[in-house]
Amino acid sequence: MSVTSIIFLQNAKIAIKDIAILSNVNFTLESGTFAYLIGKTGSGKTTFLKTLYADRPLTEGTGVVADFDLTKMHYKNVHLLRRKIGMVFQDFNLLPDRNVTDNLKFVLLATGWKDKFLIDSRIEEVLDQVGMVNTGYKMPFELSGGEQQKIVIARALINHPGLILADEPTGNLDPETSNEILNLLISTSQKNNVAILMATHDHRLIEQYPARIIECKHGQLSDRLPSRSLHSI
Repeated sequence: MSVTSIIFLQNAKIAIKDIAILSNVNFTLESGTFAYLIGKTGSGKTTFLKTLYADRPLTEGTGVVADFDLTKMHYKNVHLLRRKIGMVFQDFNLLPDRNVTDNLKFVLLATGWKDKFLIDSRIEEVLDQVGMVNTGYKMPFELSGGEQQKIVIARALINHPGLILADEPTGNLDPETSNEILNLLISTSQKNNVAILMATHDHRLIEQYPARIIECKHGQLSDRLPSRSLHSI
């Protein structure tokens, strides 16, 4: 495993109840890099992501994510892995009965933060990073879809992760807002040295913001590089 790899899989089988979804998976994602995960519905994208954050067990091959061995992962330690991973979902999953600040505070308290000053400072910092300062008092229903997704990205960043897994983060957004969210994810990766693996069906975004592409197809994971890189845009 490379010392700069945040994800390392070798000869891995991605499965649901012993039924192989992806076989002989060999995949490495380096720290601070951005990649797309594509494939038709049912091709295994979400199952692959769930395996990476230990929602599905890895029973064959080698798998290391953020220095955690997936083949030896005990359910009691899953929360330790997830402290090192930020997750962004299509449906936001914000707590509807809490304002923005309390949504972010919930994550910090749940992951062991205790100092009120440090908690408040970190919340202010991540809201500034995603361009949502002065919104801490707002409830999720008061925010647009794009604004909610920015808060979700702030939540993903809250514990200084080395990796963000994003599952269709622009799926419910219009094209203009999708561009804004993708720009935010790309800048987050580059400025914070965070690796991002983003599942998407939006080929318009892939063409407009080219990056490494990982494809789930016919039970295999294939890898290809774009003709241009994000750094050349």
